Amino acid sequence: MKTINLHSSTILFGSTIEIKLDGSALIITDETIAPLYLSKIHIQAREVFTLILPQGEESKNFNTLQSILEYAIACNLDRKSTMIALGGGVISDLVGLASGLFMRGVDFYTIPTTLLAQVDASVGGKCAINAKQGKNLIGLFHHPKKVWINPLFLETLPIREFNAGMAEVIKMAICFDLELFDSLFDLQWVRNHLLEIIERSIQIKANIVLQDEKENHLRASLNYGHTFGHIIEQEGHYQRYLHGEAVAMGMVMANALASKITHFQEQKKVIKLLSLYHLPTHYEISDINSFYQALFLDKKTQNKQIKFILPKRIGDFGFFIPSKEEIMKTLSEFAK
Repeated sequence: MKTINLHSSTILFGSTIEIKLDGSALIITDETIAPLYLSKIHIQAREVFTLILPQGEESKNFNTLQSILEYAIACNLDRKSTMIALGGGVISDLVGLASGLFMRGVDFYTIPTTLLAQVDASVGGKCAINAKQGKNLIGLFHHPKKVWINPLFLETLPIREFNAGMAEVIKMAICFDLELFDSLFDLQWVRNHLLEIIERSIQIKANIVLQDEKENHLRASLNYGHTFGHIIEQEGHYQRYLHGEAVAMGMVMANALASKITHFQEQKKVIKLLSLYHLPTHYEISDINSFYQALFLDKKTQNKQIKFILPKRIGDFGFFIPSKEEIMKTLSEFAK
């Protein structure tokens, strides 16, 4: 069984999910995943409680967070209890944040059931909810004790969700792995090597997080495409686009900006790969001034300067602070 150790986390690949705990367990999932997989998770604990939440990004809010914490209190959980996230990135974020706050921090495990959660959201300890003003603005760093990566969960994943997860794989390939980027054009190879792709993506992220856990510099590279993408998600009220779809469009916008700053020449190749996975590659901005102002809520912004992760070429990237003129010129290319 392959494992990756990342700070206090142990990431297990393709393993049977059997959880043994001395204390109580609270397993948290959503209404879509519960009927598919809840009965297949074997937990031995003093007591096992279950909480089923509504599905979707719109659940990542204070009300849902409060409902988890109040349910944990009603179940008389204590500091030896464990919260278990069974679901995609939304569930992983909510449970990570709730477990980090409850009793000032209890252990949590995560069992990611989407490709996006397996390659990104469940690994690295970033847990957050959305605010009215922007995405993931309220959160903390709290690493899961264990993460189970099992591609079998992906067999019931809708193709749109799978493709949204591939956006995060493509993101990492563009910044860090030219060989992987080129391989992703072969759909048969992807189908035959899916676990390898997941492992490779997690290892890339783990190597970065080990160097920069709290995103002081290098870890921000994992936000390539997200600076624009988060605003696209927010403007769609977290319902129009999946996270990976917004990131795909955000990468295209970042590449347009990169063409002016790093002279990035491979925009069409990126669009071709994104299109291969039926990901959207163009977003129409209705108000570029409003969009520009929203950029300042990005967590990489410091002293009213917006830091962007931009590719120099496939497999290489840099950090840049463009001028307002360069940003506005890019936004105008996507204006209605």
